[in-house]
Amino acid sequence: MKERKTLISFVILIFFTFSVVCQINNESSNDTLKGKFPYKKFIVPSALIITGIVGLESHTLKDLSTQVQNEVNEHIDDQVTIDDFSQYAPMASVYVLNATGIEGKHRFKERTILLASSYLLTASTVLLTKKGSNVLRPDGSSQNSFPSGHTATAFVGAEFLWQEYKDVSVWYGIAGYVVATGTGLFRVYNDRHWLNDVIMGAGVGMLCTKFAYWIHPFVTQKLLPKNERNTQTAIVPFYNGEQAGLGMVLQF
Repeated sequence: MKERKTLISFVILIFFTFSVVCQINNESSNDTLKGKFPYKKFIVPSALIITGIVGLESHTLKDLSTQVQNEVNEHIDDQVTIDDFSQYAPMASVYVLNATGIEGKHRFKERTILLASSYLLTASTVLLTKKGSNVLRPDGSSQNSFPSGHTATAFVGAEFLWQEYKDVSVWYGIAGYVVATGTGLFRVYNDRHWLNDVIMGAGVGMLCTKFAYWIHPFVTQKLLPKNERNTQTAIVPFYNGEQAGLGMVLQF
């Protein structure tokens, strides 16, 4: 039993480490060439999403998720709610770093628009998928387990941090991905999500953020007149007693 637990943990670690390595190797400043779709940037999140979708029907992946959850239930008694806060840590780090004088790729207004766009795309995708999939949570509390919203939010922040600071130091992005991965694993640890939910959430968060960054120059330069590019934007957090999130306020 101990050997199986170790093997499962090793597979998870290698899986996410491989994702980060692929991310680093595939990023290039030349991907912003006009008219060229940077398909390499979308390979890793697309693979995660495909794995998550296949996992809804695959007996092999279902068995893996069940084994992981059984190990968690067998060896862990107390929950740790750090994932409720760590999901926002990577995105908050971008603003903290800028406040301390370590400037990222975009100024406050632009990066806020990018973050808001990424988050809104992710939240919409997660909510629609939860409603359509109707997967029971491991703890039996509700049938909206797939995908993990906490994990998706964390990976939005990790990708956001990577995009803003990859030219300063890759270690900022790696740190963000470590925190995001930890958030996903804590969702499994706390018996709130299956492993498959976490994989899907990671893919959705990364893909939506990459997409927001890819379309951002086109939206600002091609679709908006110059007099409308000075949009005032703010991120507004919310908490309704059960769920936390972020909203976007635009002032033209």
